[in-house]
Amino acid sequence: MINTLINTAQNPIATFVFAHGAGAGQNSEFMQLMAKGIAEHKINVVRFNFAYMQLAEESGKRRPPDRADKLLSQFTELLNQIDNSLPIFIGGKSMGGRIASMLLEESTAEGCVCMGYPFHPPGKPDKLRTQHLLSINKPLLILQGERDTFGKREEIASFNLSQQIQVSYLADGDHSFKPRKASGHNLEVNLHKAIEHSAAFIRTHL
Repeated sequence: MINTLINTAQNPIATFVFAHGAGAGQNSEFMQLMAKGIAEHKINVVRFNFAYMQLAEESGKRRPPDRADKLLSQFTELLNQIDNSLPIFIGGKSMGGRIASMLLEESTAEGCVCMGYPFHPPGKPDKLRTQHLLSINKPLLILQGERDTFGKREEIASFNLSQQIQVSYLADGDHSFKPRKASGHNLEVNLHKAIEHSAAFIRTHL
């Protein structure tokens, strides 16, 4: 059994299984904020740690992520154990969103939300992680900071993504949606928009 943290909504209409990014687990400030905010929209949010992150938290030593096949297997195991009496949506922050998107087609999930999709490693625009996104047949929402070094707004327009994919940009945001002070934009506003867009996407695809 994979241990989970659940933000339980009042009168829930769906369940969102939300995976963490490569460097920070289910308890990071970003994960907590998003989970709490989305749960306020009548959506149960289930968080969990991949095995490598659980070991890192228990030992106090950072560990690199496991290979994608291991992460996919763990995400699948979790989906098999959670209550599926409500429609299921999956997603995650950065790496967690990528793994969810790779799982989407074969899973029972209705759709997927990726927050800060890692289109390529920073500084390596030729190493694209988009192959499965070109032909995906289920609804997928990507929430992306406009100047995310893993995939900037001006790059993404050229990626020829599937028609099922909707990309929403957060003003002047970096990989965690944080804008520069001089931009006049605000992190709180961007995080609020990310929550609103995620909840609206889930409601639309029920």
